[in-house]
Amino acid sequence: MKQLHRKDLFGWSEFNNERNLDFHSVLWVREGGNVLIDPLPLTEHDHSHLQKLGGVNFIVITNSDHCRDAEHIVESTGALVYGPAGEEDTFPISCDRWIYDNEEIVPGLMAYQMEGSKTPGELALLLEHTTLITGDLIRCHIGGELCLLPDAKLADKKKAVQSVKRLAELPGIIAVLPVTAGRCSIMALKRCIVWPDRSNRNLFIPATTPIPGLPARDKLQRHIP
Repeated sequence: MKQLHRKDLFGWSEFNNERNLDFHSVLWVREGGNVLIDPLPLTEHDHSHLQKLGGVNFIVITNSDHCRDAEHIVESTGALVYGPAGEEDTFPISCDRWIYDNEEIVPGLMAYQMEGSKTPGELALLLEHTTLITGDLIRCHIGGELCLLPDAKLADKKKAVQSVKRLAELPGIIAVLPVTAGRCSIMALKRCIVWPDRSNRNLFIPATTPIPGLPARDKLQRHIP
């Protein structure tokens, strides 16, 4: 596993040939028990690394399409599984707890329910006010930029955009970690909602595009990945 922008955050990836992009998982190492988010299968090396970092106590799944290898990891670790309350009746695997909007999952990890995505109640996770971890709705198809799911997969585009705006207005976020593709800054998230119908990438805004109305400091920050 690779260390991310914090010493207590690690990630591992799997390239998806069909979509030509990476899928990611995140590990948060903490004294109260380590947390895995949307866990992909672990290689022997990754499993060994995980054990050296203290194993896993909790698995958080942002939506039903991201169960991935959670069941197998639970069998070998006994970790508790937390899933989105919006899918409680149809979730494909057993969960020990259902997570609601604005709920603290463990100390320092807040859940926000995303509306209008392809699954009801998809979760976005805010780690200690500074790191946003997103599931399917907010993604990164091109390095340094964010976009939304294609319109055809959105249950309600208006609600989806409002959900993203809500996250973009949260203070203190310095990094965005989509589990579908790469890492971005908060400015990429804000660019994502400036012009909702700008291109066929849905809410994708290129880094070189001027952004009217943003403060000078933010205009400078948009060039920092």
